[in-house]
This record gives sequence, structure tokens and C-alpha cells, in this order.
Amino acid sequence: MLTQTIARLAAWACLAFIIFVTVGPIGLRPADLLPVNWDRALAFALMAALFVVAYPGYAFSCGTLIIAAAGAFELLQLLSPSRHAHFDDAVVKAAGAVLGFLTGWTVNRARDLIIALT
Repeated sequence: MLTQTIARLAAWACLAFIIFVTVGPIGLRPADLLPVNWDRALAFALMAALFVVAYPGYAFSCGTLIIAAAGAFELLQLLSPSRHAHFDDAVVKAAGAVLGFLTGWTVNRARDLIIALT
């Protein structure tokens, strides 16, 4: 159960960070070495995987909500004068969410298989 608690804390922290980076001023966005589309996709993949692992009974709901959040977060950028919403960015984020969902689902299935074999 400790692992699930850690996964839940990490998932919610990841969500808060992504909201801040997506909606906050562009000047506060952390810099890294990856191309921006990789950042977007990997952030949403990580968040989706964490939520699916943290809430295995709600995996499909988590996946669906995070894919929808990709578009919603992009629309929130319309509220900031220094940010611009783009459909392509939402698609990249949603693709990352799908990848994360599949990763989290695979982790859950593997965990269930290991538990069943022991």
C-alpha cells in the first residue's frame, strides 16, 4: 500500500506541476534539453502512467480524463496574455497521455500477474 500512496502523491504533484507549467507565465517555464513536443508528450505520459498505477480500479477513467485534460489545459492558455493555445500541442499531449495510459495499464497487469503467481 505504501507504493500506491507514493504513486498517488507523485501523480497529484505531477498534475500540479503540469498545470503550473502549462498555464503559468512563459518566463517561469523550466528549461531543459529536449524539444518542446517531447516535453509535452513525456509530461503527459508520466502523469497518465502515475494516475493509472495509483488508481488501478479507475484506469480507464484516469486515462480518459487525462486525454481530455490535454485539450482543457491548452484552452486554459487563452487566459494568459503570454501564452498561446494550439491544437497541435493538445494532440501531442493527448498522444503522450495515451502512451502513459498504456504504460500504466501494462504495469498494473504485470503487478496483478506477479501477485497471482505468488
